[in-house]
Amino acid sequence: MTHQIRPLDDQDEPALLRDQFRQLLRYRLLLAGGVAVGLLGGGFLALSGDDTYTATGEVQVRSATADPFATGASADKGINIGSERQTAVSDTVGDLAAGTLLKKGDDVTARKLLVGLQVTNPPNTLTLRFSYTGATPEQARSRAEALANAYLAHRKARTEESIDNMANGYRAQLDPLEEKRDLLEESTGVDAADDVSSARANIIVSISELSRKISELQALDTTPGYLNKKPVAPTEPAGAGLPLLLGLGAVVGLALGLLMSWVRLVFDPAVRSPRELVRSLGAPLLGTLPRERAATDSLLAIGRSGSRLAEEYRAVAFRLAYDPSFAERRRLLVTAPRGDNAAAAAAAVNLAAAFAEMGRDVLLVEADLRTPSLARDLGSAAHEVRPPRWAAEEGDRGWPAGGRSNVDVPGSGAFALVAGTTADNVPRALTSASVARTVAEADRPGAVVIVLAPPVLSYADAVALVDRVEGVMIVCDPREVHRGDLERIREIIGASGGSVLGALLHPGRGRLRRADRRPRSGRRRSGRGPDGPPLEADAPEVTGNPDETMGLRSFTLPGARR
Repeated sequence: MTHQIRPLDDQDEPALLRDQFRQLLRYRLLLAGGVAVGLLGGGFLALSGDDTYTATGEVQVRSATADPFATGASADKGINIGSERQTAVSDTVGDLAAGTLLKKGDDVTARKLLVGLQVTNPPNTLTLRFSYTGATPEQARSRAEALANAYLAHRKARTEESIDNMANGYRAQLDPLEEKRDLLEESTGVDAADDVSSARANIIVSISELSRKISELQALDTTPGYLNKKPVAPTEPAGAGLPLLLGLGAVVGLALGLLMSWVRLVFDPAVRSPRELVRSLGAPLLGTLPRERAATDSLLAIGRSGSRLAEEYRAVAFRLAYDPSFAERRRLLVTAPRGDNAAAAAAAVNLAAAFAEMGRDVLLVEADLRTPSLARDLGSAAHEVRPPRWAAEEGDRGWPAGGRSNVDVPGSGAFALVAGTTADNVPRALTSASVARTVAEADRPGAVVIVLAPPVLSYADAVALVDRVEGVMIVCDPREVHRGDLERIREIIGASGGSVLGALLHPGRGRLRRADRRPRSGRRRSGRGPDGPPLEADAPEVTGNPDETMGLRSFTLPGARR
């Protein structure tokens, strides 16, 4: 079975959006901070602002007409409602309203009066809606009414002025005609010529027409409009109340939190998703360890009933067992990127136990010669046995041939352990012939050799072993490992002649309970050690990524030896 890394589909926009949204939700503190800032801002605006009141009046605009009841008469004849709206907010109307208010004791300038005025026109109507916002209900009512009446008065005065101008024009034409008519009447006699009588008749007709027009203008109804809705004093303050402002503040704060999370996400060097981890490391994701809850002194999860972490280790072991690149050499180097190596140690021990459970002859080599701890962490589970025959023949009593332990896995068998010891010259010890003979034991049928090395980016110990143990598994915390670290690990291991078989994610210290992170007496590392809590944990998070594996239920493989 081959593990092919599916290329990322850049066109899968829904999946990318879901992935980005999940990444933004990682920064819950920023989101909560943005919402808190929005709520505080909304509450401040609601409580610190002065109450204002809005009164509204409606004016129906009409044109001057001679007979409003005549057939075909139109109320909107010659009315441009947009121009009328501009007239309603003009300085002329403001001056008229300010004069009216001054007589009532409200001394306000026209410019200040127009600041609180808003004139709107409902669609498909000849109605102007005057809305005035004032400091008190009575002020809003009186000023809205004064402005509406001032507009009507200004429009009526403008209409009457237009009628007077037209009537004066007709009279200017009428006066010369009347003078000419009087002259013709004086010269008209009994023997008057026909052309004089005809001219006089034409003048009389013109005079009659002009007189009729003047009479029609004077008979026009100049009512400018009607105040259909008289402004009344409002009973409640205008504007958004406290609940609405809090809601708007929460929405704006959430948007601010998302923006801050996005900026944090852009500049975050950590791996943001399993998809990005696979792309940076160039290897599949072997599994995701569940979160631990209960405390225990045992480093081994394999062998405990009901342990979800044990099931995940078994799933990883089965996946490696059927990987052609691992099955060919049956050698595995387990290491971490940098920092604490406790999670890698726990993974190496439990994978060794899982392979032993499958009937393999497993040898676990602790190549951490700087701070060795497996023998102490395993405690009574490890029993010392005789060294291998080749070491006895050659009289080699140093590491790794000097001593071995047999680690019992409850109900699953046992595996051999070569515990690490401190060395004065670590590079020479790791490149010695004894290490090569120890690792070569994987060539025996049904044998598996697992080597635990220090963090690959902290020391060169893991790189020194890559030429003997070609397959490498990286154990890391997705919240702490950086994309640059994974790319560098891939380049280092590839240049050393090895290959990365995959990555194993562990929950990390930040996800454990505070009680589980307390240091134990007699333990070298601070925080959670290899003998940490049992794996009574939640199931691994399912993210929908095809490179992730689910925990498999244990089953027996009779006679499964290589």
